This record gives sequence, C-alpha cells and structure tokens, in this order.
Amino acid sequence: MNTKQGLPAGRRRRHHGAEFKAKVVEECTRPGVSMAAVALAHGLNANLLRRWVVEKKSIGLKPGPATNPPQHEFVALPLIAGAQQPPAAGDIRIELRRGATTVAISWPAQVAGDCAAWLREWLR
Repeated sequence: MNTKQGLPAGRRRRHHGAEFKAKVVEECTRPGVSMAAVALAHGLNANLLRRWVVEKKSIGLKPGPATNPPQHEFVALPLIAGAQQPPAAGDIRIELRRGATTVAISWPAQVAGDCAAWLREWLR
C-alpha cells in the first residue's frame, strides 16, 4: 500500500478543477435532477459530489433549487356566491389540487378515520 496517499500501489487520486466542479454542482441544482444520477454520469462518487454541493453552499454562493426545495404557496380561489354551502360546524374541510384538478370536500368529523383512509388512497 502506498502510505503517502493511502491508496494501493499504482493507483492515483484524481484531481478535478474548479471549473469542472462548478459545472457538475450547477447540474445538481436543476429541478428534478438526482445528485446520484449526475455523479454517475460524470464517473464520480455521489458522496464526493454531495461534499462539493455543501462546500458551495458554505462559501456563500447562492444555493440552487436542489438545496432549497420549492415552497408551496397559498393560492386564493375566488368565492362564487350561492355555488356551495359552507360546511357545518365540526366538519372536516379539505381542498386538494392535483395537476389542473381541484377538489373541495366537506367530511363529517364523526368519521374522521374514513376521511383519512380516503385521503391516503387519493394521494397515491
């Protein structure tokens, strides 16, 4: 074993330039991109790439979307008079959005367990 570098004899440590590191870290900040997939595409260890991303964040560079997950924001929906009666007191009121579909549900609080089971199935 080569004690100087801690690697087996004949094996050398690779060195990556700052430009290459910046390019690969930038790829990780794109929405929907897996850090493991980027590492695999560039022949890197995913742990090494994760360290580069953390280093970029620690030196004060603006973190990309991969380090700051997107925040869901409240969307106010217009109220149409007379279109729907307000839920009775003690009802569970749920508004769900999936893609372009919005569903508003009023569920009796007495059967909250059934509501939870339905919601789990719907969100699959």
